[in-house]
Amino acid sequence: MKSMSPTEKSLLQVETRAVLAGRNASETFGFVNVPPYRGSTVLYPNAADCLAHRNRYTYGRRGNPTMDALESAWSELEGAAGTVICPSGASACTTALLSCLKTGDHLLMVDSVYRPTRNFCDNILTRYGVETTYYDPQIGAGIAALVRPNTRAIFMESPGSQTFEVQDAPAIVAVAKKHDITTLIDNTWATALLFRPLDFGIDISINAATKYPSGHSDVLIGLVAANAKALPALKAMHGDLGVYLGPDDIALTLRGMRTMPLRMREQGANALQIAKHLERSPHVVRVMHPGLPSCPGHEIFKRDFKGASGLFGIVLKAETDKQVETFLDHLSLFGMGYSWGGFESLAVPFDATPYRTATEFKPGGRAVRLNIGLESPVDLIADLDAALAAMAGA
Repeated sequence: MKSMSPTEKSLLQVETRAVLAGRNASETFGFVNVPPYRGSTVLYPNAADCLAHRNRYTYGRRGNPTMDALESAWSELEGAAGTVICPSGASACTTALLSCLKTGDHLLMVDSVYRPTRNFCDNILTRYGVETTYYDPQIGAGIAALVRPNTRAIFMESPGSQTFEVQDAPAIVAVAKKHDITTLIDNTWATALLFRPLDFGIDISINAATKYPSGHSDVLIGLVAANAKALPALKAMHGDLGVYLGPDDIALTLRGMRTMPLRMREQGANALQIAKHLERSPHVVRVMHPGLPSCPGHEIFKRDFKGASGLFGIVLKAETDKQVETFLDHLSLFGMGYSWGGFESLAVPFDATPYRTATEFKPGGRAVRLNIGLESPVDLIADLDAALAAMAGA
């Protein structure tokens, strides 16, 4: 099999790169997949090498061939200088933030951020002297008014967690660069397949690979990719925190990543079809899906994104919790569970009203988040319609 140069690989379509990235059969005795390398101790051949740390690997937590394969593969898909692996998406967010903040610093955090990240800012960063200001997801270049002399980082999440507002990342990055501020984004919804943050000038791209990269609801893992400027501090913080994930979960994520483009394409198409159907339902107040013109930031979505994934929200024409329970309990094909990105469809209720501070969440009804899996959209639509009818009659 002829080897390809990095330049030749960069010309390949993303589906092909997802299959090839991080693999070298000549280093794995011809086997297609990199095996899980389990171990803590790495032996040196002699004292001189040991004292000089002349070894590709020094200690299990600091790297092994399985870790290298995923880090290399993800860096290639992100167009990043490097990637670190964390034991969860939440850990990826916190590790990334700690890599660019210190006591006395000021952080600008999007108001629609994933709630565990918000909790970290309010409960942990506050204790260590970092002040957080939450900002409107749709602020765009107006974020310049919130920048202080000690502002060191701007954190984005686009689309927003639960409420799906799309941010004007290029406008925010332009402001950040004027003030030498590090920019970060939680890019779990889109992954690097649909939006490549580093191509837009963002310094750090965070992904809860629990979702689409692993894709089978059996792994907890986070990935943080960075450009050359942000990578040294990220790797140093990652190492100093002792962050580590076992090789079996990494190997499962590598396996899932090979089919990620196909799964996301199918799930995205299914979700958009279902979102359009629900937008016409008399039992739904509104649908929160960036691919719909009615969703805040739709024009930015069309400009910056290559497509949509399988997660979106709906607001039910329901006045009581009991009606929402009736809807959920009458679903046959949707499980109720707090994750998404897997092959199976899920539905969970949510309410962002209590914790939004820079903006208000006024849904006009009870909200539910839907993860659309790989089931037939025909079957999923029938299931949703039956549950909506039951809710209306409750």
